[in-house]
Amino acid sequence: MGFSDFHGNHDVVQRLREMLAHERLPQAVILAGPSGSGKYTLALMLAKAMNCLSTPTTDGLPDFCGKCSNCVRIAQSEDLDTRFAEAVEARENLRETDKKETRLFVQTHPDVLVIPPDPPQMMIKVDQVRRVIETIYYRPGDAKERVYIFTDSAFVKEAANSLLKVLEEPPEFATIFLLADNPGELLPTIRSRSMTVTLAALPAEAIEQYLAKHRPDWNPKQRALVARLSEGAVGRARSFDVAGYVAARAHALTILHTALRAADHSELFKITETYRAGAEGREKTEKLLRTLYSLLQDLMFLQSGTPELVRNVDIQPDLKKLAEAADFEWIAFAADRLAEVERGMRRNLLRSLSLDAFATALER
Repeated sequence: MGFSDFHGNHDVVQRLREMLAHERLPQAVILAGPSGSGKYTLALMLAKAMNCLSTPTTDGLPDFCGKCSNCVRIAQSEDLDTRFAEAVEARENLRETDKKETRLFVQTHPDVLVIPPDPPQMMIKVDQVRRVIETIYYRPGDAKERVYIFTDSAFVKEAANSLLKVLEEPPEFATIFLLADNPGELLPTIRSRSMTVTLAALPAEAIEQYLAKHRPDWNPKQRALVARLSEGAVGRARSFDVAGYVAARAHALTILHTALRAADHSELFKITETYRAGAEGREKTEKLLRTLYSLLQDLMFLQSGTPELVRNVDIQPDLKKLAEAADFEWIAFAADRLAEVERGMRRNLLRSLSLDAFATALER
């Protein structure tokens, strides 16, 4: 148990540990990188290393034991999705008047506060930042240092301005981590008062090696597919829904085949009829649209003579046949029409009809 469990970006992790060793880690750190790259995992690891009661070292640099009371309590926040769902449920059980005044937090250690985006807008709200302001200047009780982890970079304007005031004069015993898929979403003044650390995407080969160890239930073809679709993010690869993606892809291929090659629409109508209204139907449709974008991108790679960039490697022969029937103009038009389907979903248009219209509009 320790930093050795973090997969990839070794140089970045070493640099942060060296800063800890020399007590030079800034009071505000932006951890940037794609979703699933390990930003949250690394932030919690750093929180443990700052507050581990055993204070172990490996290779002469600070580490954490994972067994002391501080490490154990901080680790209880690792399953962020579950903790977030619990916080949402707890708020739903409050009286209606109290719900409006209650903001979401995840806290399994009294000195480590995780601040997720607050639904339904899924943004960091001003009352969440105010909670940070209320507590950050008090010295930690059970830990050596207070740690605050903002898990998203989407702040409402007032919340961002309030955070800026804290960053101007942060206490020496507190550290704020800002996790960002795109640091550009943060105010320039927030970025200028923070150190930005970027977690790079890992090569597909490295992801495959990781999956061979952690997902032995997947066969080599599945691991190769997931390694490319996860875009270098280990967390995304580990939790990838292979069965769901393959099912959505089968539907997406039927839609593209109908548009490019088939005169008979019966198979298309059978598929699109299954995309119903409601939350479940929305999720199913969103997955289909993401898959269609992925296939269109692969067709573009094949058209441009760069087959090594294709992500759906397990169906490359089928994609080549589609690419022979398409061209750049058709792919661009298909992407535009797909964006129209997305806009239609936001207006609650009938999903099956939207998908039928999408396929027939692309017919050659």
